Amino acid sequence: MKKIIVILSCIFIVYTGLANSNQKQNRWEINKTGGITWNIDSRIAHYDHIEMSGEQISVVLRYGVNESGAFVLERSFVWPMLRTIPNNTHASLMRRFGWDIISDMVTVNTRRINQEKVKSITLDGIMIVESDLTAHHNGKLQLTRYMFPSTTEAAYVEKYVLKNVGEREVLVEVPNANSEIITDPEKGVDGKYILEANISGMAGKSIEVGDSVIFYADFKAYKNNKSKQTIDVEKELLKRKDLISGLQDNLVLETPDSVINTMFSFAKIRGSESIYKTKGGYLHGPGGESYYAAIWANDQAEYINPFFPFLGYDIGNQSAYNSFKHFARFMNDEYKPMPSSIIAEGLDIWDGAGDRGDGAMIAYGLARYALARGNKQEAMELWPLLEWCLEYCRRNLNEYGVVTSDSDELENRFPSGDANLTTSSLYYDALLSATYLGKDLGKPASQIRQYNNQAKELRKAIEDYFGATVEGLDTYKYYKENDVLRSWICIPLTVGIYDRKDETIKALFSPHLWTENGLLTQAGSETFWDRSTLYALRGVLASGETGKGMEYLKHYSTQRLLGEHVPYAIEAWPEGNQRHLSAESGLYCRIITEGLFGIRPMGLNSFTLKPSLPEEWDKMSLKKIRAFGNNFDLDIIRKGQKIKISVIVDNKIVLEKFINEGKEILIDLPFKK
Repeated sequence: MKKIIVILSCIFIVYTGLANSNQKQNRWEINKTGGITWNIDSRIAHYDHIEMSGEQISVVLRYGVNESGAFVLERSFVWPMLRTIPNNTHASLMRRFGWDIISDMVTVNTRRINQEKVKSITLDGIMIVESDLTAHHNGKLQLTRYMFPSTTEAAYVEKYVLKNVGEREVLVEVPNANSEIITDPEKGVDGKYILEANISGMAGKSIEVGDSVIFYADFKAYKNNKSKQTIDVEKELLKRKDLISGLQDNLVLETPDSVINTMFSFAKIRGSESIYKTKGGYLHGPGGESYYAAIWANDQAEYINPFFPFLGYDIGNQSAYNSFKHFARFMNDEYKPMPSSIIAEGLDIWDGAGDRGDGAMIAYGLARYALARGNKQEAMELWPLLEWCLEYCRRNLNEYGVVTSDSDELENRFPSGDANLTTSSLYYDALLSATYLGKDLGKPASQIRQYNNQAKELRKAIEDYFGATVEGLDTYKYYKENDVLRSWICIPLTVGIYDRKDETIKALFSPHLWTENGLLTQAGSETFWDRSTLYALRGVLASGETGKGMEYLKHYSTQRLLGEHVPYAIEAWPEGNQRHLSAESGLYCRIITEGLFGIRPMGLNSFTLKPSLPEEWDKMSLKKIRAFGNNFDLDIIRKGQKIKISVIVDNKIVLEKFINEGKEILIDLPFKK
């Protein structure tokens, strides 16, 4: 087993995604139930990794099929609320286990299993592995593994179903086994922790042809003052399925493109599952075996919080509101910067990169969240934080009228100068949102006018300061001294600034920046971060360049959903080895809501809609949108040269309107508190 783990580790270090991106045939396919399946063929060995999370645990499964066709698995566990010393950003209890329960523990006809041939691996929020087994005396069995984290307990579980598909009965023995680890009490915030790995086996039993047996395994950890807990795996399986079906039954995307539909469906899972029940309340966490029980001004406030109201996932909305309340604790009369991250279950902070433009990130995300949430009381409670962040940004304008900061969200991995395009663009959007929100909250007209005037001045300053010819293209420089193309030149497109749209889009999809894996962070580098690609795809669609946007959205979605590393948006490469950070999946969903459908919150119960219906599609729909205090559907249908928009609330059409392609309309919904 140690040898297998070493081989796996080497493969994962070498794996880049770029090397495999040229394969024309997808490894995975969409199955009949809406998941994806890898039907094992001759293209082995192949290995991958996926992260799955619950309220008290996250697990990264490093899995694959080796050269002989057998399943290989290493489980990497993170327990975010079992804090280690020093209690910093990364201080979650972590362990890796490489047990192969089938080959190491189970006997058939008194011998170890001779051979395993994996037939398929399926992902749908649960990993399901189906294999054929060969045993002593020509015993033949089918094995199905189910692997997933508990939704609420600090446990990860596996279910095994063994079916006799041979020509004679077989004797199966599965031991009851327990392995316990007690950690060093000097390295735990709460002293020693106990980790348990259990197999709930069965006494020797003869299985008739066609019959099956079931057994289970679980891995859990707890504090020393907690009693041992029995995990009901069947109950946990139902809870996991209920969570997934609940997410899939809301904000349902229906288009003629099954890949985009399915990628959106998967993004809802990853974006929502990574929320941890901490001392400081529900906190959404990026994951990646690094970032848990903590929040960031970009990942949470800026990226995913504005999305949760559309999905209507209650715990998601709670985590968003809670994150803003945590940031509000750091408002100060001296207007010192907000911390970039609040860590350790809300007990500490991280600000190692200085001011990254965090005030603009928080203001942008808060205003869009509050508008889409449609809850006036919540919005009133969050308004002081929005005011503070806007004032902080205003106080940090330089002589040219753009916002200064020490770094940006990439935290000095790449240069960002004294003032960068992202921070000023986010501040601009936040000012606009503040005018819309302020009106619905009854704020003084003078304050609203002030924000509106500041937005106008800032928009001009963005053009004057950042507008430039870079590498022969009339687009933006990311910061004053910037002379090569950067991926974040896409950011103005996401906030409604289209002055340099044509050349900016040309730059984004040029060989300078675009690769098989999306946008390079900087022309001439090899580094890519999905977040900028996801922003760019949203911005291109929102700007009305539907054909171009869809071409690259289809490519990206196919690559991430059905390619060599699936099924979610990733963080980056080479950093993090393309780990499945959660908020990136929220950004994918926003490509659909804000880009493809062109939804822009304008009030607690109103929004503008500018759909980008692709030329080859006759219709598209978003069902059960939970935003703006309502539950409604949007149907977009092509009717000749016009686009018909239908808004449906409680199965009744409340608005039906024909518009010219590329135009937007304002929609007011029946308001529900």
